Amino acid sequence: MKIIFASVTGLSLLFCDALAAQTARLSATPTRPEPGAIVRLTLDAPSSRDSIVSVHGALAGEPLHFLRSGAAWHAIGGVPVDSAGSLLANAVVQHASGKTEIARVRFSLPKLPPPVAQPLAVDSTFTRPLDAATLARIDRENARAREIGRLAHNRPAMWTSPFLTPRTSVITSEFGSGRVFNGRLTTRHLGVDFRGAVGEPVRAANRGVVVLVDNFFLAGNVVYIDHGGGVVTAYFHLSKPLVAIGDTVKRAQVIGLVGNTGRVTGPHLHWAARYGSITVNPLDLVTLRPAWYGASATARQAHVSRTSAARQ
Repeated sequence: MKIIFASVTGLSLLFCDALAAQTARLSATPTRPEPGAIVRLTLDAPSSRDSIVSVHGALAGEPLHFLRSGAAWHAIGGVPVDSAGSLLANAVVQHASGKTEIARVRFSLPKLPPPVAQPLAVDSTFTRPLDAATLARIDRENARAREIGRLAHNRPAMWTSPFLTPRTSVITSEFGSGRVFNGRLTTRHLGVDFRGAVGEPVRAANRGVVVLVDNFFLAGNVVYIDHGGGVVTAYFHLSKPLVAIGDTVKRAQVIGLVGNTGRVTGPHLHWAARYGSITVNPLDLVTLRPAWYGASATARQAHVSRTSAARQ
């Protein structure tokens, strides 16, 4: 078995044996991802009689689902918001001959910047400590969201078109910004807020299956959509969900209405995303190019096989 390391920052390759000159190479963009970023991984392999039959891998404890695009293989992965130092991604390449090689790429992560403060003057109920029962409820709801993300790895990617934002209105709060309530920094904002009045439409970012419709303490009325390939998007504070669990929704379909349910200071849409259990910046989904879209039925079947192999 060959193991190939690639350093993103140094652009250098270290080989474990003298035969590594004609091997697969794993690269990533961006080379220094921000906390919560979606990274795009590319496996390039020289043409050979010993063709590649499958590729699977992992990053930050989550499976990577490689799809063939021409001569290369592509996957996306998520960077945890609390990561520091470096992260290692790997790709396990299976050849028709039975040979296996492993390509790896290491990310150097920038130091976590202090969140950009967004001061808010609010009623004291927003800064008062929560009781034990409420904290337990929030923990259960967060656990449900993480499990929905993990289960999204079991579904092949369902999208064949670019992701879009659920609203075209002004963004009022960016991913990663800090919330300062009455002069006190309390939380880091792990989503993107869009301006909206109660009753205005909220659209699905892409094709997927509705896997959760519920009322959460912090998020209010929520809709979670499993897009497959490990990707989930979530829509918070809705005044009214317009879909049910099990519905397959189309890209840009209206799935709910803007509201002010949950722990909010006014009506808006909070849009969130996960890659597996990792919270990621949903705007990074919008930047994905066609090579990282869901693929044909044949590729989707291969995805299922790779996911099974990755967990063995």
